[in-house]
Amino acid sequence: MATTKVLAAGALHGVHGRSVFLKQAFSIKQKSLCLAKSKRFFTCRALYKPDVQIKEQGQPETLDYRVFFADKSGKKVSPWHDIPLQLGDGIFNFIVEIPKESSAKMEVATEEPYTPIKQDTKKGKLRYYPYNINWNYGLLPQTWEDPSHANVEVEGAFGDNDPVDVVEIGESRAKIGQILRVKPLAALAMIDEGELDWKIVAISLDDPKASLVNDVDDVEKHFPGTLTAIRDWFRDYKIPDGKPANKFGLGNKAVSKDYALKVISETNDSWAKLIKRGVPAGELSLV
Repeated sequence: MATTKVLAAGALHGVHGRSVFLKQAFSIKQKSLCLAKSKRFFTCRALYKPDVQIKEQGQPETLDYRVFFADKSGKKVSPWHDIPLQLGDGIFNFIVEIPKESSAKMEVATEEPYTPIKQDTKKGKLRYYPYNINWNYGLLPQTWEDPSHANVEVEGAFGDNDPVDVVEIGESRAKIGQILRVKPLAALAMIDEGELDWKIVAISLDDPKASLVNDVDDVEKHFPGTLTAIRDWFRDYKIPDGKPANKFGLGNKAVSKDYALKVISETNDSWAKLIKRGVPAGELSLV
């Protein structure tokens, strides 16, 4: 049987497997209905003043390992569907799947009830990147890259059927399941085996340099070489497995914050249609 720990959200230290509760609190106005937010961002089923807890089940680096999210009462909630996307003033919630300087390929299980975080598998074996990822990596809740939608601006590529990915460039190493407040800075249009897989470059508001960076040019100024490093990492990480390099649209370079916000808004709209059953969900869990 797994044991349980309770850690304050601000600390988030010493997580080395076994069942654990990580408490993270943030205030949200109570929502009883799905409604359109300002700037077309859509919030549905947003948690009302929750203490979000993380319940770790099973042992890390095993097939049955899962990281579930729960509200204050202990009821399971979905990190993809129930955590609100935006906090206002251009700030968004970012859910960490893969901490920086780690290689286990963790992801939200979009086809499982309550979409817990698990380690990806291939042919029944756990998947790892061939080398560590150098940034905190995860997703924007309440976004979805629609696989039936062809993006005419990015070679007509269709969405990859997942939430939008975030590469968080701050100096601190986050924890699996941690929720960070971030501001988007840029976007990369990665094309993975013909599918569009956006990478939103962002920074945690708690990072010492957060006030210095507000757009793509600021990243190059205060984090020189980082955008190229991110592009090259995601371009090449499948090559050791014998696969071709990934490609990038939009001139093979990172685009502006405004474009990143456009991507977030459009994929939030797509998620809203999905959650309202306006488009087929297929095997995706909407719970």
